[in-house]
Order: sequence, then structure tokens, then C-alpha cells
Amino acid sequence: MIFDSTEQYISTDELSMAVDAAVKLERPLLIKGEPGTGKTMLAEQVAETLNMELIEWHIKSSTKAINGLYEYDAVSRLRDSQLGDERVKDIRNYIKKGKLWDAFDSEQRVVLLIDEIDKADIEFPNDLLQEIDRMEFFVYELKETIKAKKRPIVIITSNNEKELPDAFLRRCFFHYINFPDRETMQQIIDVHFPSIKQDLVKDAMEIFFDVRKVPGLKKKPSTSELIDWLKLLMADDIPDEILTNRDPSKAIPPLYGALVKNEQDVHLLERLAFMNRRDSRG
Repeated sequence: MIFDSTEQYISTDELSMAVDAAVKLERPLLIKGEPGTGKTMLAEQVAETLNMELIEWHIKSSTKAINGLYEYDAVSRLRDSQLGDERVKDIRNYIKKGKLWDAFDSEQRVVLLIDEIDKADIEFPNDLLQEIDRMEFFVYELKETIKAKKRPIVIITSNNEKELPDAFLRRCFFHYINFPDRETMQQIIDVHFPSIKQDLVKDAMEIFFDVRKVPGLKKKPSTSELIDWLKLLMADDIPDEILTNRDPSKAIPPLYGALVKNEQDVHLLERLAFMNRRDSRG
């Protein structure tokens, strides 16, 4: 297998096999999963493990497929022509390479991360089909075809904000990163905090998974948020008993801002705490 767990990243056997299969099939690896489950970090770790450059294309709602190929700055060229600038004689001065062009142009094989593809317009994935399939694209202004010198390893992430087109999905090798179970979560914590007190981890995980189980949460806390919370608990040297013998009358955990990220969920946890207090008195 070409990729496995690293010092900074815990990979399941299924995820490692997915990376291996995508590379062997020469297909993009489409990674889905909850935010904070390590999708973006996977690309970073694959690049580091294989000693390859990582080229990152972070997608926004306004991103178009052409942005990944190139952009032609016609306005600057017109302005320069009016000023008599010599640069206008070479149109290449007004062509800005995109991330796909950078990946195709590299003399060495690279890892290309297309991050959060579901943020873009629904047509965005289909607009990239031909370029990703053929590993080439045509630059009309230059009348040149740009071909990949080395086929990049393409890793695409999605938070499932919108469905991706079937034609695009057919061209990808797919893997869904399940939310870590307690055993895997323990391994992830050990990677980040090898000397952490295990009693603190045990109590913090109990609270963390209890919060995730609360029905109606707008945003469940993720792995990365648990890591942030533990870092704060360690930095503030929170006594173990604050978590172990937590007062049920307290609405939410100490330093909850690392776990709960909107007022709706704060109010929900407060209401649950109020109901628990009332039930215990009864």
C-alpha cells in the first residue's frame, strides 16, 4: 500500500486502500465526510508520504472551472495598449495560469487537491470532466493544447452540501470518511498529544460523544474541535474532577466555545440541562 497512517494522521485500512486504488486506476479520489474529519489533511499527508509537491485549489461559491485552467486579463492588455506598453505584443503576459495548469506543467508528479468542490455551482464538476479525463486543455488565446507532463494524483473533497453530477461521480474513486469511533479517536488524540493524561481523555471523550448524541444539534462537534478543546483543557490545566464530577446544573462543558459553534446549539444544551435539573429534583 502506498499510503498508511503517519505521525500526524491516522488512516483506516479502508481509507489507505482507497488512496491506493485511486492511484492505480488513475482516477480522482473523491473524499466525503463530515467537516473536521481530516479530508483536506489527507491530501497533505499523501503528498508528504510520497514526497510530492501539493498544489491546492480551494473552491469558493464564485469559482468557475476555467479559473483552474487559466485566466486571460483582457482589461489589462487593453489598458497597456492604450499606454503604448511593449508587453501587449506578447499575449502570454496576460495569461495567468490556474492550479490545473500548474499541476499539468510540473516536471515531477504532484498531488492536486480540489478542496470542497460542492461549494461551487452545480455545473462546476461537469465543466472539469474533459480536462480531468484527458489530462489536457486548450488555451484559445495561445492556440495551444496544454498536456499534463506527469499525471497528478487528484484528491477532491466534498462536505456533501450539494449532490454531485452522476457523470462526474462515474469518473472518481469514492470514499466516505466515517466519523471516528472511540478507538480510532483515541489513536488520533494519541498522535496529537502523546503525553496527555488518559483520565482527562476518557472524561473529555465521554462529554464529547454525549454532546454529539444530542438530537437537534445544528452542528455536531467534529474531530478537529475535540482536538482544540483538549488543547485548551491542557493549557488551562483544568483539574480532572471538573470533568469527572461535573455539576449537572451547569449548562454546558467548560470552555464549550471550542465544541459548540452557534447560539442555537448553546440554547439547546441549556434547555436540556434545565430539564435534567428539574427531573433530578422531582
